[in-house]
Amino acid sequence: MRAIRASAARMSVLVVLIPPRPRPKTRDGLPPPAATEWSWLLSTDGQTVAQQGRGAPADWPAADSCVAVLSPTDLAWLPATLPKAPAARLRQALLGVLEDQLLDDETALHFAVAPDAAAGQPTWVAVLHKPWLAEWLQRFEAAGRPIERVLPLGVPGGAPAGHFEPDPQGDGERLQLSWSDSSGALCLALDGSLARSRTATEGAAWTATPSAAAAAEAWLGRPVDVVGEAERALAAARSGWNLMQFDLAPRHRGATALREGWHRFLSPAWRPVHVGLVALLVLNLVGLNAWAWTQQQALSERRQAMVSLLQSTHPQVRAVLDARRQMTRETEQLRAAAGQPGDNDLETLLGVAAAAWPEGEPPVAALQFEPGRLVLGVEGWDDGMVAEFRNQLAPAGWQVTVNGTQLTLSRTPAEGKQP
Repeated sequence: MRAIRASAARMSVLVVLIPPRPRPKTRDGLPPPAATEWSWLLSTDGQTVAQQGRGAPADWPAADSCVAVLSPTDLAWLPATLPKAPAARLRQALLGVLEDQLLDDETALHFAVAPDAAAGQPTWVAVLHKPWLAEWLQRFEAAGRPIERVLPLGVPGGAPAGHFEPDPQGDGERLQLSWSDSSGALCLALDGSLARSRTATEGAAWTATPSAAAAAEAWLGRPVDVVGEAERALAAARSGWNLMQFDLAPRHRGATALREGWHRFLSPAWRPVHVGLVALLVLNLVGLNAWAWTQQQALSERRQAMVSLLQSTHPQVRAVLDARRQMTRETEQLRAAAGQPGDNDLETLLGVAAAAWPEGEPPVAALQFEPGRLVLGVEGWDDGMVAEFRNQLAPAGWQVTVNGTQLTLSRTPAEGKQP
């Protein structure tokens, strides 16, 4: 039990925070430099942060799984009715459904549907820049740290919620509002009327990062709950979302699914199952041992009964090595002494052959005998006569083999013994 709990507690996840997709050009007109370091956080239980830092993939700590979280500014959410199409054609079918809502070239867009989406039912489709995401995934895989899942920070469809954080594309003083409700999810600048209109939403939950909390409360006019970036990222890691779908799905999908299933099985949520499996294993082991002991006792009793029968029937036998074989030998000796033919004697074999001999057939032309085996020379027998001869003797435990014009009669060997 302690070993299972320790395994569940050691299940870890490394969450990599992907910075927002930069604008095409910086203020000086040059393209933004490519990132070489990324912020990350490590959780050993999926609930709390054990470590966090920033560095290149080679410097990231080891973990059971590695996931990436995207900024909400890099996702657009479109409502759609999931088309009924095979998996290989689903993306093309989605493109046809969303065509009127798309503003960019379809080859530059990547789609991902909700994990609980069902064909013919309304759902939300995440849309993002495909080449940009594919480049990051390739860089991480080339560095030996492949990403298993890509997660959104906020998704539509839930209760109204707004989160304040510094604008990642700004100078650090401007705030942006990440808003989500049943009508969608989007990022809003605070200097617009659209953001201000959300403040009238009843029952909305308001949160902010620590650095944005004071400014957010001043703008909102009410207190907000402080939620750090790491807490939001871990909450995203616990969701069932995975934006790596269609042609961006992991190439080793079966191995990844098996690993994710194993990680879920080791999680604390499955602890009752762990307890049940251990109890079942213990009960099976105890039951098997008890059954084996019972069978061993029954076998010993049968062997002792055979020995007792041999010694009571043939008192002259002192040492018992093989009760069955010794009983057979002693019985055969008594039969021979009494002048009674046995199954291996010529008289018995001739009597058996005579009982099944076809009517109208002449006597046997030639015969050859050895203990337990009689060879009869027959001529002019067709297949039907041989089959009839064999079928009459088989129920009594005799077998007949054919070799040309010769029939060999012998006892059918006992099961598990050579003839």
